[in-house]
Amino acid sequence: MSQLSDFRSDTVTKPSPEMLEAMSTAAVGDDVFGDDPTVNALEKRVAQMFGKEAALFAATGSLTNQLAIRSLVKPGEELLTELTSHIVRAELGAGATFSGITTRTWEGHRGSFKASEVMRIASPDAGPYLVSTKAIAIENSHNFGGGYVQSFDEIKELRKASSAVGINMHLDGARIWNAHVASGIALKDFGSQFDTISVCFSKGLGAPIGSAILSTSERIADSRIWRKRYGGGMRQVGFLAAAANYALDNNISRLKLDHANAKAIAEACAAISPSLIDSTSVETNIVALNLSGTSITANELNNQLKEAGILAAALGPKFLRIVTHLDITETDLAKILEALPKLLKRALVA
Repeated sequence: MSQLSDFRSDTVTKPSPEMLEAMSTAAVGDDVFGDDPTVNALEKRVAQMFGKEAALFAATGSLTNQLAIRSLVKPGEELLTELTSHIVRAELGAGATFSGITTRTWEGHRGSFKASEVMRIASPDAGPYLVSTKAIAIENSHNFGGGYVQSFDEIKELRKASSAVGINMHLDGARIWNAHVASGIALKDFGSQFDTISVCFSKGLGAPIGSAILSTSERIADSRIWRKRYGGGMRQVGFLAAAANYALDNNISRLKLDHANAKAIAEACAAISPSLIDSTSVETNIVALNLSGTSITANELNNQLKEAGILAAALGPKFLRIVTHLDITETDLAKILEALPKLLKRALVA
């Protein structure tokens, strides 16, 4: 079989030769002691990109999310977020396990929200016998929502309403780069609406490892202690920070190509049946196929795609996710555009 075309996630990319060169020549030091110059420069840079005072580099987006929410919510207090958000669906109960945080969720179409609905369920000061809401987490773009880009008007409305009653806001911006490119909203405008932000350099941007939490200097200083407490302190990690810096220099504007490739896949699937996906809703790099109107399961379709030399991700009995990224070639795109519609057509008539 020829080389597999990997559409499972935008985390599967390999460093380019140019990125590897940047990594191999990076100046490094001991980051636990705070003397890795490449890490320090990256942290300062990304904080400034979003208009924040400080940032902290960490290995994963799950860790930066958890550092952020624990800085906003005390044990026994409440975080509100969407039902399918990464924080509650894909971080294995870390908020409760490590920080004693309780969560409540709203269900939004493709991970979306209405500020009025979120505030309707919020309890900013529930008294001594009920749980008080201390923070709200918004994911943008929304992974399990098929790369949905949140309405900036709703973000601003929620910020205004929540801050009026003392509720903080966290942005899970693992794919904020995609939301930024798709919407045209400036990164500093996103930053102005949130107390803490988590960004990822290994989703979409192509770095091998790395995320950052952004906030005030005080919160970041406390998060640095908790990163060490969680076992997340790193030493000569400037090699990885150099990859993130290279990604910021070179790989943000090119995300529009990933978005165009995802749109092409979505349109090919919608041409088979509009029940599979609304191609007009695909704004970023994620194609979320709804197979409930077919005779095939996501696992079965995934296996058939693998036989055709294509990897995708079955994330539910009838939910197949396809993600485009910088390692997808024209050959890869042509392969999936040929194979996937045929398999879907067969499943619809079976």
